[in-house]
Amino acid sequence: MNQITEPVARLLKGKNFAYLSTLMKDGSPQVTPTWVDIDKDGNSILVNTAEGRIKHKNVSRDPRVAISISDQNNPYNMVSIRGRVIEQISEDADEHTDRLAKKYLDMDKYPYRSPNEKRVILKIKPEKVFHQQPPR
Repeated sequence: MNQITEPVARLLKGKNFAYLSTLMKDGSPQVTPTWVDIDKDGNSILVNTAEGRIKHKNVSRDPRVAISISDQNNPYNMVSIRGRVIEQISEDADEHTDRLAKKYLDMDKYPYRSPNEKRVILKIKPEKVFHQQPPR
């Protein structure tokens, strides 16, 4: 499956941390816990970062990524996604990180912003989506 279904969208829209894996120059994996969002169409995953951070450098060189998310209330409800960064968006990236701060911290402004950083949204197109729901 390569689509974001409604149960997967709920995980992405929820207050669940995502673990984003990128590839280093030597091919080794690098994993970062991060906040996550979904685009308006529900087809792409959005991750906000600062230009120059390791994940930004890695996806600029090699766009392949993997993301793992588990429901904060039931870790047996989880999704693993492999895909590619198809776009890096600077427009409205500051506002986007503020929206994520509201979602995750209940704060109106992102509190960790450095004075000179430039924010960027990584738009990820899923290529393989595996969703596991808890047994009923």
